[in-house]
Amino acid sequence: MRLFRLLKIAAVASRFGLDEMVLEHEPSGRLVRLANALQFWRDLSTPRAERLRLALEALGPIFVKFGQVLSTRRDLMPTDIADELAKLQDRVPPFDSALALKEVEKAYGRPASAVFAEFDPVPVASASIAQVHFARLKDEDGSHEVAVKILRPNMLSVIEHDLALMDNFALLLEKLWPDGKRLKPREVVAEFAKYLRDELDLMREAANASQLRRNFADSPLLIVPEVHWDWCTSTVMVMERMHGTPISQTERLRADGIDLSKLSEAGVEIFFTQVFRDGFFHADMHPGNIFVHADGRYIALDFGIVGTLTDSDKNYLAQNFLAFFRRDYKRVAEAHVESGWAPKDTRIDEFEAAIRAVCEPIFDRPLKDISFGKVLLRLFQTSRRFNVEIQPQLVMLQKTLLNIEGLGRQLDPELDLWKTAKPFLERWMSEQVGWRGLLRTFKQEAPYLARTLPQMPRLVHQALAQPAKADLQPQIDRLIAAQHQQNRWLAIIAVLLALLVSAQFA
Repeated sequence: MRLFRLLKIAAVASRFGLDEMVLEHEPSGRLVRLANALQFWRDLSTPRAERLRLALEALGPIFVKFGQVLSTRRDLMPTDIADELAKLQDRVPPFDSALALKEVEKAYGRPASAVFAEFDPVPVASASIAQVHFARLKDEDGSHEVAVKILRPNMLSVIEHDLALMDNFALLLEKLWPDGKRLKPREVVAEFAKYLRDELDLMREAANASQLRRNFADSPLLIVPEVHWDWCTSTVMVMERMHGTPISQTERLRADGIDLSKLSEAGVEIFFTQVFRDGFFHADMHPGNIFVHADGRYIALDFGIVGTLTDSDKNYLAQNFLAFFRRDYKRVAEAHVESGWAPKDTRIDEFEAAIRAVCEPIFDRPLKDISFGKVLLRLFQTSRRFNVEIQPQLVMLQKTLLNIEGLGRQLDPELDLWKTAKPFLERWMSEQVGWRGLLRTFKQEAPYLARTLPQMPRLVHQALAQPAKADLQPQIDRLIAAQHQQNRWLAIIAVLLALLVSAQFA
């Protein structure tokens, strides 16, 4: 099986001249000329990026998805290749309806007719990992419409074979390609494998949908379908069927009375809310995964890929965005160093000048005149110059930003992204560092404070009671840390008391 797959990959690679792409930097060029002479029948006049895209499409859905991931890594890919791979569409022929019914029966231990009042064997959507069918649950009146997502049969074995071959190929690239070590192809494959394996567990996707729905409960901007947990397994996911218009059908949206300008602004607010308020965001926001409800709200679909950020990530990102919107490039440079993304010995003035050269030209211009892809590329080039580490947790954020750019261009080319996002970020930052943030932190830390403060006398007594020859440094360190924590909370309590007193006399 693996040998046959390897032979097919080799044949496709040869047909589209991928060997030439790998060997084109070979100093003498003799290997390239020899390969071309031996394969005189192939036409290599098509640009290399297009040939790579066609080769990935020929190799099947897993390689197509890999190409989609590569298209987001503009820190690693040449510009022409990243642009061409971004054209890849995850449109895969559906698998046979009989197989879908068989997978449902395998998941539930009984046929679909025993689970659903009605099950449409014709899929409404098909992708590389799964396909979706409409159905009705067997409730009181059989009117509860649902969407049933079914994992493609035998996906795990196919994926593991392809991932193993990709890893071997990446190892060869590192050895044979002059840029191999710098571009770290094995790390890219490992990153892709992680996200792909996550998508293979539909229970994980259901949990992602449930979390996002909870985050946006009663939201005037976003609708997330309800998950029917009783009918979810690792291979079958059942959720509420959503009715809406695909966001790509702008003419139909206009005919339905949807204000595209407001819709584009709402999309920006949804994105920043997910990132900065929740640290949990839908990371696959291409037009195929977004519908618009009749009332103008977004409808999110397909939750196989989500991104997460820590509080530290959110804080530094917000500082960077705000400084960027204010054109405070020195603060952007300082935030990178403070966060550890840039080396401590980085020259702030030089880094500031480099960032200014990238960002300044795009201000005061409508979205239609700005390409975030090109801006990100220049920022990555600047990052390499200053040895800035690419943060793995931000790769999905970068991908989502590019999706937001595409949606914004489609809905309202005149959208002022800066004007829309700046008030949201300023409000969020004031809530983080202002008195509201102080009060929230106090509430979160109150249990720890109540537990730690009474222990102070005992900690002091234990430290003083240690034998003279014992190493007191660990106890002293703990004591100092506890004292600093106590002093910090005493200061917070004092500030809160001062606020309360001032409020009484206001």
